[in-house]
Amino acid sequence: MENLLNRDYSDDTGPQSDCRCGNPAQRIDRRQKTFQTVLGEVTLWRAYYYCAQCESGFFPRDRQLGLEDGSESPGIQRMNALAASLASFHQSSLLLKELAGVEINAKRVERCAKRIGAEVAADEKRHVEPLEADSCLPNSMCLSMDGTGIPVRASEVEGRSGKQPDRPPKTREVKLCVIWSADSRDEEGKPVCDPGSISYSAAVESAATRDTDEHPSEFAERVLREATRRRFAEANQTSVVADLAVWIWNIAHELYPRAEQIGDRYHVKERLSTVGKDLFAAGSQPAKDWIQARWDELDAGSLDDLQAAIEIHAAASEEARKCLGFLANNRDRLRYPEFEAKGLCTSSGVTEGGCKNAIGARLKRSGMHWTVRGADPIIALRCCVLSGRFQDTWERIIDQRRARAA
Repeated sequence: MENLLNRDYSDDTGPQSDCRCGNPAQRIDRRQKTFQTVLGEVTLWRAYYYCAQCESGFFPRDRQLGLEDGSESPGIQRMNALAASLASFHQSSLLLKELAGVEINAKRVERCAKRIGAEVAADEKRHVEPLEADSCLPNSMCLSMDGTGIPVRASEVEGRSGKQPDRPPKTREVKLCVIWSADSRDEEGKPVCDPGSISYSAAVESAATRDTDEHPSEFAERVLREATRRRFAEANQTSVVADLAVWIWNIAHELYPRAEQIGDRYHVKERLSTVGKDLFAAGSQPAKDWIQARWDELDAGSLDDLQAAIEIHAAASEEARKCLGFLANNRDRLRYPEFEAKGLCTSSGVTEGGCKNAIGARLKRSGMHWTVRGADPIIALRCCVLSGRFQDTWERIIDQRRARAA
């Protein structure tokens, strides 16, 4: 293969070649470089041109073969990206050596993965066409949002306030959007996530907006892109299922006001448990009995009885008072019997799993400390792989590279 490629002089276009800046570049000489391919190392001789106008040089052959960035072939880059989306850079290096016989050190794995991850992130913003335009839509689709912190370097949290006033934060929050269909039923007839229907999109970005802002927040735009790809708004039944953070419902109301808003049942039960533990000794039988009774009222849709049982303790318990305010603000999102009768999911366990699987399993390992610039490409890459889109995305990336080379 090396001999075949080196007998091809089509990259040597003569004394001049067009530079990307639009000016003619002068031919200097032919230079060699060794590249890593899936078949082993290949040393290529390539014509080198220099543009005096923009003061940069280039190799037409590198552009033609997709070798312009780094010293890995597109095949190696693809293998590298898949490995790094699933394992640490060091582990990816070991996997490539053991499974493919390709020796790339961890630092090169990191550089290559982040470069491709940045291309994946750019493609996510650019390619918003529905992915299933020719297929039948599921009857019920669910959308959820959440945030999870990842460990970052100290420079990434300078000037930011932490949960404790006297201590700086150690994490930055990744905002995650998850969409799935829920036409399947479990043994009890309750709606559950359809196998293979989950897609993720995430980044370290803001969900905050002001009333005077002309455009949605970065994360709201991400949610809109993902929902457009999944044709979320076209389904017969749509719901937003999430914990009861205010920023989530602001986005839900702004983008999809017709979708049913459902508070995650287990987050609500967790709040009720907090009240029970505050009223009685944690772990005691009275606490267990009180909590179970409140859970039963919640499941049955007896919200008046639930509220009355908590009001009895409001004067003596700060947790009870906070819970009453929480129930009053979210009452319409807690109508679980009604939601189940419509065949809607009432739990955001898919999202909790997404925070652990899509983000935590890769970016929250022991000893990891990220920069936002380094984390976002890996997040984009991992979400792409776990959503089953990597092959289509990779083909578009290669097409983009070819277009730039032309």
